[in-house]
Amino acid sequence: MDYVVSGVGVLDKAMFLLNVVEYRQPVTFVELTEAINFPKTTTHRLVAALEAHGFLHRDETGALVTGSRFATATLAQFAHPILAQLSEETGESSQLFVRRGIQRLVIVSIESRHELRTTVPVGALLTIERGSAGQLLAGDPSALRRGWAESVGERAAGIASVSAPVLDGGKVVAAVCLSGPIERLGAHPARRYAKRVVAAAQEIHTALATSHQ
Repeated sequence: MDYVVSGVGVLDKAMFLLNVVEYRQPVTFVELTEAINFPKTTTHRLVAALEAHGFLHRDETGALVTGSRFATATLAQFAHPILAQLSEETGESSQLFVRRGIQRLVIVSIESRHELRTTVPVGALLTIERGSAGQLLAGDPSALRRGWAESVGERAAGIASVSAPVLDGGKVVAAVCLSGPIERLGAHPARRYAKRVVAAAQEIHTALATSHQ
């Protein structure tokens, strides 16, 4: 595999490392260090940075594989019709979020047909500290054990939501969110919608798993 030189040294090293992981995954840290022939300290810093930005993550054995950044386009493609069906069945808006550092990024957004609805455009960055999807992407233990999270007036006044995690390789790679006015979703939106939102997240998981085969 060629080492491409662009003149930006750290970027060239990072891209070479990513190329090696992409074509050899899963790959252990030792195997990666031997393959790219960088000093261990350099490799460790690059891996840590690329994990933080979602380009790499570790599978259940601790080996390195490509992360959600590589899968974002595919994830959105799989999720769009599933979320469209979710919104059609519930009458509410639905979104798919992925984590971006301390924020969450909308990569799919389906709006409710109701005049009064939540609108979160694709590309919007929201805090990970508030909202049901944020709880899951931040790794809230109780929400992950339960399989869903709900939020009422937490991110924005008058808005309620319920979210479920999308798993890939045992890791949370995204969160499906159903959101709408509290007057329709109620003070406990999970009672009505958690089962359906969890099912949508599972459908996306199944589509991702099938694509890896």
